[in-house]
Amino acid sequence: MISDVLDPASLRMFVSVCQHGSLSRAAASAGRKQSALSAQVRRLEDALGQRLLRRTGRGVIPTTEGELLLGYAKRLLALGEAAAAHLSERKVTGTVQIGLSEDVALAALPSAMGRLKRICPQLHLNITVDEGTILGERWKNGAFDIAIGASSAFDAEPLHTWDIELNWVSAIDLDLDPDQPLDVIVYAEPCSWRRAMFDALASADRDYRVTVTSSNIGAIRAAVESGLGVALLTPDSMSETTMKAVRLSDEQDGRLVVNYGLFARHVRNDNIQTTVELLREGLHSLTLPQRGSYAKA
Repeated sequence: MISDVLDPASLRMFVSVCQHGSLSRAAASAGRKQSALSAQVRRLEDALGQRLLRRTGRGVIPTTEGELLLGYAKRLLALGEAAAAHLSERKVTGTVQIGLSEDVALAALPSAMGRLKRICPQLHLNITVDEGTILGERWKNGAFDIAIGASSAFDAEPLHTWDIELNWVSAIDLDLDPDQPLDVIVYAEPCSWRRAMFDALASADRDYRVTVTSSNIGAIRAAVESGLGVALLTPDSMSETTMKAVRLSDEQDGRLVVNYGLFARHVRNDNIQTTVELLREGLHSLTLPQRGSYAKA
């Protein structure tokens, strides 16, 4: 029966594959073999009589039918989680001050924050989203109970770390001439991504000129899609239909890796400790993805 195939485990697996954009990355995140996930996807497709995933140069994306199932799957899983959260609601109250790096806040953390709020509805989250270097300074001054951002911006030992991939990205129809200076779209200071970008350009011995400067990721994405140059973006911020990953040279594989950390006060009350535990559970989806294919810049 189809209903037997659409169990929470299968739906959760399908959502994970779509979010990671890769069977191998989803399998690694779940601690399973890729072949097992592939077989599970095939069983789902056979039961529904529809192709759910389409392969691309960077991994897999849902088909039209897959997008439909993805919407239903998220709603069903959220409903089940809401029921479980209501029955196992944790009686913690008070306020937790949280600082989030903007790039991380736009990736997988919204779902982690939503889950935290459902499980602890009486807990007030005071969330500040800002650039990583500024968060690091405010953390040093005691502004936050918990902070998540680039590890290099914090003068502290993180409780948990993971790597986030940054890809060089251009508009999908932009032809880049290797003999001409590279037009680059950069983040405003202070920004660790900006420094990483300039270091990589220098390492590749690539001439460049800055065309756009912004501290807003939405503006950076719009500038890339408009063909104004190349920028550094996370895989979650890329659009398969309007952008492509590029590499600076034959020696560089077209990506940079930035280490991020979860930081918390050494002395933690029940509110802070509960928040830390739930956030740690949600960070598994931010692990480094597998390598994809890149065009030469």
